Amino acid sequence: MRPIVLELPGNAPLAARLALELGARRGQLDVRRFPDGESHVRIGSPIAGRPVVLAATLDRPDEKLLPLMLAAATARELGASSVGLVAPYLPYLRQDRRFRSGEAVSARHFSHLLAEPLDWIVTVDPHLHRIHALAEVYAIPTESVTAAPRLAAWVRDHVPSPVLIGPDEESRQWVAQVAADAGAPWVVFRKRRLGDERVREELPDLGAYRDRTPVLVDDIISSGATMIQSARALLQAGFTAPRCVAVHGIFAGGAYARLLAAGVAGVVTSNSIAHPSNAIDVHDLLAAATSHQLAGASALQGSGPW
Repeated sequence: MRPIVLELPGNAPLAARLALELGARRGQLDVRRFPDGESHVRIGSPIAGRPVVLAATLDRPDEKLLPLMLAAATARELGASSVGLVAPYLPYLRQDRRFRSGEAVSARHFSHLLAEPLDWIVTVDPHLHRIHALAEVYAIPTESVTAAPRLAAWVRDHVPSPVLIGPDEESRQWVAQVAADAGAPWVVFRKRRLGDERVREELPDLGAYRDRTPVLVDDIISSGATMIQSARALLQAGFTAPRCVAVHGIFAGGAYARLLAAGVAGVVTSNSIAHPSNAIDVHDLLAAATSHQLAGASALQGSGPW
């Protein structure tokens, strides 16, 4: 039977693309709040016997999680043959171990919450460091697509003679991959520790790249603080205004405006999280991965191709 795509609020473009690419139907999912703040969720489409795909990117996740969980559990109660989640941005991966006594290892606990009502998850470039693969914390099938080739293509098409720069060591894996795909040189800012709580970003040796356009690359722009510090260092060193390119643009607390005020030439992100900076499309990549997961879920049920 044809899959049904149900969208959580704010995910209409993603749901439309998934339905188009998968040959699926878009179903009705109503989410509202009672006057006391509790969530009310209703699935208004028949889903018995059908695979259900929930479209919900999960930036600002705390306010989105409960409606998602209620929708997934309700879909299962109403007889969906499988329930999967397409979450272009998947949160709660930074706290992947207990750094201080008593801390919650939220990466593990969040994965357990999602795995309870879901059969699979598809996402884009999860923010992994000490965790090397989502399978280390998720008990259900997960599939991650990478936006790096799309970021590289944007750089090739829009930035003459670029040099790609990682704003910190954690960005190394992202800037290296994008630079390799773009055929451009790359470097990473160094952090110099000045005390227990003071850190200064130090510009790497860019003497060979004075005639190139700097492009700051990372997987996530959240507070934007590191990119802002890096951009200012580049400008003070006499470089042209840098471009900022990232997969996920969270832009917490006015980070987008602060980046522009810091003098960057522009900010570009993928459409994993809807934002005016979106210039790189990853929805087709998500649809292809979703098709793969639907086929796998169907095979497990022994019901043949969906």
